[in-house]
Amino acid sequence: MGNKTRGLFNGRVLLMRKDRVKFSKNRSRSHFLNTWRKYDPLEGAPQARGIVLEKVEITPKKPSSGKRKSCKVQLTKNGKVITAYIPFSKGISFVDEHNDVIVERIGGAQKGARGDLPGVKFRINTVNGISLKELVKGRKQKPVR
Repeated sequence: MGNKTRGLFNGRVLLMRKDRVKFSKNRSRSHFLNTWRKYDPLEGAPQARGIVLEKVEITPKKPSSGKRKSCKVQLTKNGKVITAYIPFSKGISFVDEHNDVIVERIGGAQKGARGDLPGVKFRINTVNGISLKELVKGRKQKPVR
């Protein structure tokens, strides 16, 4: 873009220029128009409660290999089913089907997947009211429900 036009009758030109660069400031159109909220399973909340439906293994993207442990979680607030990553090396052993979990956004790009996991935007934080980190480190035991 060159210099702005100046003068008495340049209002229309300036408005057209504004429309051209409206969404270019490091943000997407969906951010400005809030259309991303329409498809957000957590509906703008930082965390949500859900029930584990099944455990699944996801194959990561190209240079990496192996199976990443994750699970399908049905959210209690709206019934949507999401895929959530299970962190820590022994974390999968503490998550069983029909467990009550709290999921949070994964630490990647905003509203995007993290690292080599395609389509996985959430991770498990708490299982049956106990932090998954505490369970893995052996500080607490999982309550039997």
